[in-house]
Amino acid sequence: MKMENDLGRDDIRLLVMRIALPSMLAQFVSVLYSVVDRMYIGNIPEIGETALAGVGVCGPIVTLITAFGSLVGIGGAPLMSIRLGEKDEKGASQILANCFLLLSVISVVITALSLLMKNKLLVWFGASTSIFPYADDYITIYLLGTIFALLSIGMNQFIICQGFAKVAMKSVVLGAVVNIALDPVFIFACGMGVRGGALATVLSQMASAGYVLLFLFGKKVPVPITFGGYQWRIMKRVILLGLSPFLIIAFDNVLIIAMNASLQHFGGAEGDMLLTCNTIVQSFMLMVTMPLGGITGGTQTILGYNFGARRSDRVLAAQQYIVILSMAFTAVMFVIAQTVPHYFVQIFTRDPEYVELTVRAIRIFTLGIIPLAVQYEIVDGYTGMGIAPIAISLSTVRKTLYLLGVVLIPMFFSVEAVFYTEPISDFLGTAVSITMYLMTMKKILRRRENGEM
Repeated sequence: MKMENDLGRDDIRLLVMRIALPSMLAQFVSVLYSVVDRMYIGNIPEIGETALAGVGVCGPIVTLITAFGSLVGIGGAPLMSIRLGEKDEKGASQILANCFLLLSVISVVITALSLLMKNKLLVWFGASTSIFPYADDYITIYLLGTIFALLSIGMNQFIICQGFAKVAMKSVVLGAVVNIALDPVFIFACGMGVRGGALATVLSQMASAGYVLLFLFGKKVPVPITFGGYQWRIMKRVILLGLSPFLIIAFDNVLIIAMNASLQHFGGAEGDMLLTCNTIVQSFMLMVTMPLGGITGGTQTILGYNFGARRSDRVLAAQQYIVILSMAFTAVMFVIAQTVPHYFVQIFTRDPEYVELTVRAIRIFTLGIIPLAVQYEIVDGYTGMGIAPIAISLSTVRKTLYLLGVVLIPMFFSVEAVFYTEPISDFLGTAVSITMYLMTMKKILRRRENGEM
């Protein structure tokens, strides 16, 4: 197969567009996995709102599990990109082999541990007595497909880092199509309810993982998966670099849990309703952050390759175009969130009280998504160049601000004011990230050009 993109020589603006857009679309489509599930579940007669809250409680668990896919995928792909930039195909192949083994082992371990701990996790993550049965039904089936979810998410990164963004997108689209087709069949036609939504998701992830592995084991990819050459040293470096996106995602879960707990505690009798509304808000935010992460995360391969090749000019040019594209996307989503959020909310529920509250929350939650685009690029940019400590630090600052807001704001204001936590942390976190970038980036690139890194 002819390589879609030459990471070292293609025009940098066109290169960013050719990789970022398929990656963005892939992540947008992947959002449909959860959004479609929630849409159908929210419309189950009589129990829709309660069942939706149950699935919402499962959200942090699902996200935490899939974070292990990012741990290996985003931890290994930048290292592979750097090796390719150095023209070290043997080293790139070794990284891929070690990542495949590492991800396979992690998948088995996570599946076993999650099944053993699922009841405790659901309670910890905010499942009330009325919500628990629906949450338990969903997560039990979902966990059985953990290996497919992790292989699909993690190994897809190694397709992107070799320049095949469109192939990676096709794997995600395949999974989404299967999920969308099977959801109404299992949920309504077969009468499986919440369990049907989970089963459809598992089968869709199986289809996506199969597509990814067939490509990476095939002869069309420049660096396929091989066996042997396993070294703990390589796995350790992958894990250390992957800690940045993993901790970012894991911390996101902590924030969702904290938000749910705050809404339940301060919401009183309206706690379950607020939890349902927050589930819909988080679904909308996935429509923002997942495609945004597709742009900034997908283009890491450009930064890693050219950083490895000591082409600072191409690194800086790529970052400029990535920021422009990211801000253009978030600007569009900001307009949608502020003008027509009710169309999105009504997909999940038609209850006027639920709709009114959720629309108001979405408008507040999205006030800072345009500057958030800059923060995403800076953090993912450092990760793409293998500089994990700075990436982790910048992300932690923003998450800490969010956590403080979730705890403190409802103590002094109304419970609904807690939704202002998101824009406050977005603005302040971005300001810190920009300051760090201006202080360090040129120094880092200069050291790389001089062979000091």
